[in-house]
Amino acid sequence: MAHQVTMGAMLQCSCGTAPSSLNVLPLKRVLAEGPPAANIMDHAPMVNIMPFGMCNSLANPTVASATAAAMGVLTPMPCIPMTVAPWIPGAPTVLIANQPALNNNSKCLCTWGGSISVTNPATVKTLLP
Repeated sequence: MAHQVTMGAMLQCSCGTAPSSLNVLPLKRVLAEGPPAANIMDHAPMVNIMPFGMCNSLANPTVASATAAAMGVLTPMPCIPMTVAPWIPGAPTVLIANQPALNNNSKCLCTWGGSISVTNPATVKTLLP
């Protein structure tokens, strides 16, 4: 069983150097153990998904430029998430604001090559099928 993800859940990007937290806007939402519950559409960069410290992905143009300027030595640059697609797969049998609920097994892909995962869903009792 997967856990429902809510605002304040801890996230980690495979290309980031620090964890981040999920922000869920409380518009037409249900509460799960206190904070608003998330759905798969809570993927907007700098609104729902905050930066992960520094980015190590050479697919990120700023990292590629800094690395080239450093004669090929990988030079991390500040993370600016580029999440253009929803979280996958979500919980298709549970809808929140007419979208599948976000569970702790879901992933969100960053355009720069990172895979964002939920490390702590911020719930302990709310399980999803």
